[in-house]
Amino acid sequence: MRLWRWTLWRDGDFHRIMTRDRIEASGLQCNHGNGIMGIGSEARQHILVVDDDARIRELLRDYLVSHGYRATAVADAAEAERCMGGMLFDLLIVDVMMPGESGLSLTARLCRNGRDASAAAPVPILMLTALAETEERIAGLEHGASDYLSKPFEPRELLLRVRNLLHPRIPATQPAAAAIQSVTFGALRFDMASLTLYRVATGEEAGGAPAMRIALTGSEEMLLCAFAGAPGHILSRLDIIAHCPGDWHSITEAAVDVRINRLRRKIEPDSRHPVYLQTVRGKGYVFRPDEIRHAA
Repeated sequence: MRLWRWTLWRDGDFHRIMTRDRIEASGLQCNHGNGIMGIGSEARQHILVVDDDARIRELLRDYLVSHGYRATAVADAAEAERCMGGMLFDLLIVDVMMPGESGLSLTARLCRNGRDASAAAPVPILMLTALAETEERIAGLEHGASDYLSKPFEPRELLLRVRNLLHPRIPATQPAAAAIQSVTFGALRFDMASLTLYRVATGEEAGGAPAMRIALTGSEEMLLCAFAGAPGHILSRLDIIAHCPGDWHSITEAAVDVRINRLRRKIEPDSRHPVYLQTVRGKGYVFRPDEIRHAA
């Protein structure tokens, strides 16, 4: 659901066409502190926004919450450290130019200290700045930032970068998926190398009629590849978006459902009652092929 229209102007200011009352009426729970949490978000990934501009800070927080994340917003490095002392975060979004300790200094110090000693892996840091010079971007990365975004920016580009940092592509986390050569489900076979879907004729292996190729769009190829590479594993909508390249990074989670339904019309005997590409309520989707063939 789109909660507001907003624009980041050249002077770093946001313009929002929506009141807090309308945000609360839409179903988001707003509190009176720095943190804001969406319904049922207690188990969701938690992002800390550090920016001295109160308007930008609040809008970033609300925007992240509207896309399913927990978010806490603070005004400076000192407040950020106090929060990190009592809460665990999955991602930091840090503005470079702040009064007191700068974002660069905070990032460098957190990296030197291991960012979060209690975490199993370093917490990624996305830096925001109005300084677009190459030297400034390089400085941020040299100080330990995971990614860098220059103002002004589109909110959807910010969301894309957040998703990439929090939801790495499936092959990076499941290298065994690369060993899958093909998957067979019902009368269909999907070849991972060529991203080709075939309808297998009865008796093909014994010299019968050859397999017939089924046309897929580029989006359908990427979608089926994501599922075929992780058979039996539940993929959330964000997992799917992170895995698929191209225009997938600019679509909404609702649009993922639309593309899944289109794919089901091609691979399911009855798309209204899917057998292979199943919905897992509240979590995402799971692909259950009949046979998995691994590369030799």
